[in-house]
Amino acid sequence: MSAERITMRQIREILRQKWVHGRSYRAICASVGVSHGAVSGLLARATVTGLDWARAQTLDDEALEALLYRKSEKGVDLRPGPDPAYIHAERSRPGVTLELLHLEYLEKNPNGYRYTQFCELYRRWARKRRLSMRQVHRGGEKLFVDYSGKRPHIVDPKTGEIIDVELFVAVLGASNYTYVEATRTQQIADFIGAHVRCFEFLGGVPRDVVPDQLKSGVTGACRYEPQIQRTYEELAHHYETTILPARPAHPKDKAKVERAVQVVQRWVLARLRHRTFFSLAELNAAIAELCDELNDRVMRTYGATRRELFERLDKPALRALPQERFVFGEWGHARVNIDYHVDIDGHYYSVPHGRAHDTKSGKRVTVDTRVTHTTVEIFLRGERIASHVRHHERGRHTTCPEHMPLAHRAHAEWSPSRIIGWAKTIGPETATLVEAILTERRHPEQGYRSCLGILRLSKKYGGERLEAACARAVAVRARSYRHVEAILKNGLDRVALPTTADDDTRVITHENVRGPGYYQ
Repeated sequence: MSAERITMRQIREILRQKWVHGRSYRAICASVGVSHGAVSGLLARATVTGLDWARAQTLDDEALEALLYRKSEKGVDLRPGPDPAYIHAERSRPGVTLELLHLEYLEKNPNGYRYTQFCELYRRWARKRRLSMRQVHRGGEKLFVDYSGKRPHIVDPKTGEIIDVELFVAVLGASNYTYVEATRTQQIADFIGAHVRCFEFLGGVPRDVVPDQLKSGVTGACRYEPQIQRTYEELAHHYETTILPARPAHPKDKAKVERAVQVVQRWVLARLRHRTFFSLAELNAAIAELCDELNDRVMRTYGATRRELFERLDKPALRALPQERFVFGEWGHARVNIDYHVDIDGHYYSVPHGRAHDTKSGKRVTVDTRVTHTTVEIFLRGERIASHVRHHERGRHTTCPEHMPLAHRAHAEWSPSRIIGWAKTIGPETATLVEAILTERRHPEQGYRSCLGILRLSKKYGGERLEAACARAVAVRARSYRHVEAILKNGLDRVALPTTADDDTRVITHENVRGPGYYQ
């Protein structure tokens, strides 16, 4: 009988008004003075037992009560009750409601409990097991992630130093299927990497990911509008999922993972306390074995393993993994230098020279940078304006020719072989001088400007005069643009060079000049 006590007189009056006069539940409640639940519960019991008004009139009060509220000798209701564990698991399937489950229950048990009592029995079961009825987890809907406060450790094999590491825990809401991994730190690179490996472990992607508001995932903690870390947000876009951070100081928002962390501490960490690991890979291999055992343990609450529930509830509802694995990239800011390069870890990467300054103010612009292990990307107002292979040599430049002004590009396109080839078109003496200049410089680029200046003198003085001037410069070991220009300006290119014979017959006599006999 309902918790509300009604008399046999009220029972008969309710049956009469409904079956004889067809009055509504509300009108009967107002007339008899009982609640809506008492009326609906009584009429439901009468329907299950097959009672009608004609038969009710033939039964006395004791027989009518026994028929409506049939009990065993011990006072236990003989009607088959619902399976609360099955109901709780089935509610995790998309679209499954208590009303649907009640209809399926009545198909198997026509004389079973009506909807109100069916729900009440399920809620009593849930309250005893401290299950939060505020959240109903659908299959493939939410993945809860967190770090354990208790941490494992590894031992440095060279120094013997004990190094504490972090323990990343993720659990699916519907099935409690659990993933565990040790990472070096909680920093963004390790945090993102753990998510990538977790999705691959699950073989799919949930609709939502629910983290705590830790700094690696949330740059601006807020109860209403938390600011997601940019790389974390990029991860969500890549895997087509959504980041839903739990509210600060509201552990019930992520009660699943709070409980999962406790289970992992007891069934994984505690069992590893006497073992020594010398690398993160070795530790994670042991954790993976114990995690498999954990997922294969039967949960008393549900009467099934986490793996069984995962195969039944979560796995069919997960989104497929993208074809390409997410590549971690660290975002930052950089100011474009006057030479249209940005400094990233001491190496300089070019951007299009036209984007180096703001067109209105003329000031140098600040760009966003995304750096992976192999690439460097540069963005201006959301548009990618440059991409380079990453280099680690400090103080060096990586310059794309398309980013250079035309004048710079023309200069950059020169090479020693090209300059020497141009010099040979003028004459062998010019080529000899150019080769000498390029050879004497520590870096060939330092002689480019001098050589190009010499070659361009042919436009003003002609190739023949330049060839003669270069011949004189080679003879007197004058290795610069200024020397060649001076020879041409002063007309020395037209003066014949002294011969070797003339040089040998010329003897200088002076009291301060020592002859060869002095050194004998």
